[in-house]
Formats: sequence, C-alpha cells, structure tokens
Amino acid sequence: MNLRITGLYLRLRRFRDWLIAQFLFGIIAILQCFPANAGLAFADWLARTLGPLTPRHRLALKNLQLAYPEQSPEWVRRTARANWGQMGRIAAEYVYLDQLFDYEPGQADGEGRIDVDGVQLFEELRDRKGPFIFFTGHIGCFELLPVCAATFDLEVTALFRQPNNRYIAERVAGARVVKGGHLVPSRAGAARTLAARLDEGRSIGMLVDQKFAKGVPGTFFGRACKTNPLLPKLARQFEAEIYPVRCIRLPNGRYRLHLQPRLELPRTDDGDVDIAASTQLMNDVVEGWVRETPEQWMWFHRRWQV
Repeated sequence: MNLRITGLYLRLRRFRDWLIAQFLFGIIAILQCFPANAGLAFADWLARTLGPLTPRHRLALKNLQLAYPEQSPEWVRRTARANWGQMGRIAAEYVYLDQLFDYEPGQADGEGRIDVDGVQLFEELRDRKGPFIFFTGHIGCFELLPVCAATFDLEVTALFRQPNNRYIAERVAGARVVKGGHLVPSRAGAARTLAARLDEGRSIGMLVDQKFAKGVPGTFFGRACKTNPLLPKLARQFEAEIYPVRCIRLPNGRYRLHLQPRLELPRTDDGDVDIAASTQLMNDVVEGWVRETPEQWMWFHRRWQV
C-alpha cells in the first residue's frame, strides 16, 4: 500500500512539474514574438504580478527582514516585489542572450547595451597562461558572464546548478550553449571535470552564494550559513588565481560587467590557502555586491535556515 502511495505521489509530482514547465515554455514562446526590450519589460511585469502570490514570496520577505533589520516593512515589501521583476528578467534573458550582448572589444561605455569594466584585465588574462578561477553570485544577469569571456577569447568551463524540474532542466541545458566555453552541471563528477581544466592551465567559473548543507560554516549578512568550499580547495590544489566578476542591470535595458582585480586569499601560517577564511572572504565579496543592488539578488532561496 505504501509503495502504491509513493508511486502515485511521484506521478503527481512529475505531472505538476510538467504543467509548470509547459506554462514556462508558453511564456517563452510569447516572448519570442517580441523585441528584447518589450519582452523583458513584459517578463518583469508578469513576475512582479505573480511572484508575490507564491509561497516563495514569504521566504523572500523573511530573508530581506533578516538581512536588513534596520529597514522598514515598506522597504522590504517594495524590494521583494522589485526582486520578482528582476527574476522575470533572468528567465526572459535566456530568450534574448544573442541580442543582448552587443559588446565588441574597444567599444566605449554607452555605445551599446553592455559596458565592461576591467577590459585590460580581460586582455591580460587572455594573453597569459592560467589556471584562473572566476566566481560570481546569483545577482544581475550572471548568464552574460561566460558570453563576455568568450568575446575576449577566454575559454571558461562554468559550473551551474540544474533546475529541480527535469523538464525545465532539459530545456535550459539546450539553451546554455556558450561559444568558446563549456558548461558543467553541478552533480557527481563535476569537481573532477573542473580540476582537470585547471590542471591543463585553463579557466573555470563558479557561483558561490548558494546554501551547501555540508559546507564550511561562515556568515552572510551577519547570519550563520554554510558555503561550498570547492573554490578555495581548487585554488589551493592548483595555485590558481581568483577573480571576482559580476554583471548588474542598469536602467533602460543596459548592463555593466565588472571583472575585479585578483582576490588574494588568506593563508595559514605554513603558506597554504586558508579554506575557511577564503570561503568567508567570498561571502563578504558577494554581500558587498548585494548591498549595492539588493533587488537584483535571489532572495527567495534558502541561503540561511529560516
């Protein structure tokens, strides 16, 4: 009897996932009928409208209250709603990535949709041997970062987490094709793939701001959290250089990509990379980014156990 109930539950969950995926695919089909600006604006409006009706909205409000106890309830509500608009844009940006990235090396700020800070650093890294590790967070349009690296002829193997919905995951995997780079889903064997790239003197990219149950204890916005220590462990093993990079949205449908100078990781007394201190340093970098543009970070995921 229990097996029958379990089987029914699994079938119902698959059917639910299929329905959600079909709804999302329908929205994508509608977006493909619009030019980029109109499609992004529509996705922003739709997410601001529907997002607050979902259970995840309560989590977003709670997380904002925890991170910004000094802010008013009105600020928290306004930021959470704006955050849904940003999340809608993330979904729509998959449709328009080829149209959005119009940057050409040598292009001055303001000439297109994309401004790039750190051009000289991109060129320097392209012209010398790695290994290099780039890290970012779920802030702004992070999907443009591998595209930008490829524009500067930097081959980056990027680790990404697949959606839980397998139907959406299959579609996303097909859409995440990056010229000049590779994408590795976050699952068993992924660390070996990244290590192999670094061993060859190549570059890898990682998102570092998700909860990791078996991670290193630290803090984020002053609250206890656990973070995946893979990046500093790889940096220690291969003596790889670490570079923070982010992409934020600007007004009028524009973007700014920022490659920051090399991050010097804390060391132990014997000269090795300090894993715990380095993991905390990454948290601090991402927190600084989030404080600059709080509406552009993913507040509805469980970074803390709340």
